[in-house]
Amino acid sequence: SAGALSGTLYRDPDSNVVKWVAANGGDSRAAVIRTNIASQPQARWFANFNISTAQQEAAAYVGAANAAGQVPVMSVYQITNRDCGGASAGGAPDLNQYRTWVSNFARGLGNRLVVIVLETDSIALLTCLDQQALAARNAALTYATQTFKAANPNAKVYLDGGHSTWNSASEQANRLRAAGVQYADGFYTNVSNYNPTGNEANYGRQIISALNGAGVTGKRQLIDTSRNGGAAGDWCGDDNTDRRIGRYPTLNTGDSNIDGYLWIKPPGEADG
Repeated sequence: SAGALSGTLYRDPDSNVVKWVAANGGDSRAAVIRTNIASQPQARWFANFNISTAQQEAAAYVGAANAAGQVPVMSVYQITNRDCGGASAGGAPDLNQYRTWVSNFARGLGNRLVVIVLETDSIALLTCLDQQALAARNAALTYATQTFKAANPNAKVYLDGGHSTWNSASEQANRLRAAGVQYADGFYTNVSNYNPTGNEANYGRQIISALNGAGVTGKRQLIDTSRNGGAAGDWCGDDNTDRRIGRYPTLNTGDSNIDGYLWIKPPGEADG
């Protein structure tokens, strides 16, 4: 597979698209959605902050994937000041509560391979943070990475790499190092955009090169291909009806720098 991961990605029978197809069998679009989208594995987003249910939520999803003999992809989206208070605002009220949530969630991760996409936009989007808040966020991301990997030695954790038309590769690499990428397995890109896979792979190679130059070696990339199959329209096409799905999800990438092409942001769902 060239990348560091192998296995079949988990197809969640309770995903929104599977539920939609089941409830709308008479819709003229149902057949193509069933065949081309509902058939594919997607990430499960853990975005509703609840300390008391965190362990149970993780254990239920991981347990279902383990029972199917498949690899779950879990998008953790709970960081304080999420989206800098924008359209996707929410998450933990403060970083102490965030750490508690992380610790509880970690107890539900089991001991088999799980892929954790940690806190979309948390490193690429920092405009709302002063230096003290930035240092606290970086410490929280490092804590989450180390806590997840300590709880499950087979957990693979990836930090926010933004995308190829956002920050420069050198800047993003510096931010990743500050956030503890040395303790993670790598970084992910394109969750917040629809850039072509080739552009993202090139951007990833530049980040990896910058990390290597700073002594942080062995890191790999995940690329979100859920919505980057091309489309007309402006960037605001999170809700653009002409967006197209990209490469199907797989851990068999054929590229030693890339651990997976994943559908992290579910195609067809509004963003923010």
